Amino acid sequence: MGKTLFDKIWDAHVVHSTGDGADILYIDRHYIHEVTSPQAFDGLRSRGIGVFRPLKTVATADHNVPTINQHLPIKEEQSRKQIAQLVQNCKEFGLDLYGLGHQYQGIVHIIGPELGVTQPGGTYVCGDSHTATHGAFGSIAFGIGTSEVEMVLASQSLPQVKPRQMRITVNGQLKKGVTAKDLILYTIGKLTAKGGTGYFVEYAGEAFRSLSMEGRMTVCNMSIEMGARGGLIAPDETTIAYVKGRAFAPKGDDWDKTVAYWRTLYSDTDATFDAEFTFDAADIEPMLTYGTNPGMGIGISESIPSEKDFTDESDKATLKKALAYMQLSEGELLLGKPVSYVFIGSCTNGRIEDFRMAAEIVKGRKVASGVTAWFVPGSKQVEKQCEAEGLTQIFAEAGIALRQPGCSACLAMNEDKIPEGELCISTSNRNFEGRQGPGARTILAGPYAAAAAAVTGVITDPRTFL
Repeated sequence: MGKTLFDKIWDAHVVHSTGDGADILYIDRHYIHEVTSPQAFDGLRSRGIGVFRPLKTVATADHNVPTINQHLPIKEEQSRKQIAQLVQNCKEFGLDLYGLGHQYQGIVHIIGPELGVTQPGGTYVCGDSHTATHGAFGSIAFGIGTSEVEMVLASQSLPQVKPRQMRITVNGQLKKGVTAKDLILYTIGKLTAKGGTGYFVEYAGEAFRSLSMEGRMTVCNMSIEMGARGGLIAPDETTIAYVKGRAFAPKGDDWDKTVAYWRTLYSDTDATFDAEFTFDAADIEPMLTYGTNPGMGIGISESIPSEKDFTDESDKATLKKALAYMQLSEGELLLGKPVSYVFIGSCTNGRIEDFRMAAEIVKGRKVASGVTAWFVPGSKQVEKQCEAEGLTQIFAEAGIALRQPGCSACLAMNEDKIPEGELCISTSNRNFEGRQGPGARTILAGPYAAAAAAVTGVITDPRTFL
């Protein structure tokens, strides 16, 4: 029987099988940031040991950093302490840190790929659930807990039970104005926020394969939002072209040898999966969420579901509770709903492609009265690209000051918080209660829809601008 792509990568990284169902996996790269690493370093200190392979660890500051005036002392005490602790830990344990002011600083899931650290066929972990992003390169990438962060720092390996495998195929081409974010929100909506629990997902079919690497990262990033351990897409010429020439990509003869290996990374035709789902790209339009988990999504022309659309009593109760929080009603259209905040950024949609899409709509227009628009690049390199391509100027002419890199209003761990009760259309990955700030109401969308709302002040079908 053939192997899946996941099987091939997993088997190549097994250091030892324990015999009780778990394998000890070698980890190629360990990404760390300020939030989930302090206790792990404390653990190393208490045991009197160092980091086993410091060159295999990449550190950056992202969750707590301010997105304006990064040259000044951080105002929030907790954020300031966590950033200072990361700096101290990296210095003490001999780790490279891309901290504030460094040309490579940015969100951990954006800088790894753009630096060429993330490559096909590897294993990548981080104390952050959206580590699934790196699966876009055809790798096994997943989030880990703080105790596991300590384990990887100490040994560069991790005991894991092999998950079940699911393949999601979307056939056909996405229609104009439909983005990778819409594709994954549609998929999660079909499977629900718990539909991928216990699985590692491979995305297949023309709709996924025709995406850019930025789009593939958006898709894999949100695998966790349907409960999956992670998601991956087989590497191809798009992947190889993206990695080539990046700062930490293989060079010279090593490049040729490595690429030859990457070309072997695909699921065999006779490989089997524990679950399979197939959808048609023609059915997908720009997506919006109406509730408080990413599975509560609808096409932009559709109405919010009603209790009668569900048979399960717990689903009915979830709908009722979510709509009460969101101050929305059953059967209501989201089109035309006024918004007061627009956020474009995060590890889901803070890449250069996302700002290019936003600029398509914003160019020549002004931000609507009463709307606060936060455009936050995912890294210093994205910020630099926006400037070089004239996007920063386009945004400025629209009344939007491009902020500095960080996680920002995705999770409100820094100073960027959506005020209580305000409605925000956001390109981030979670719309949980209070995710963007206590009492904040979040509608997830792609960059086109977010930009359209920024210039109209209401939820608008972005296809009318394209």
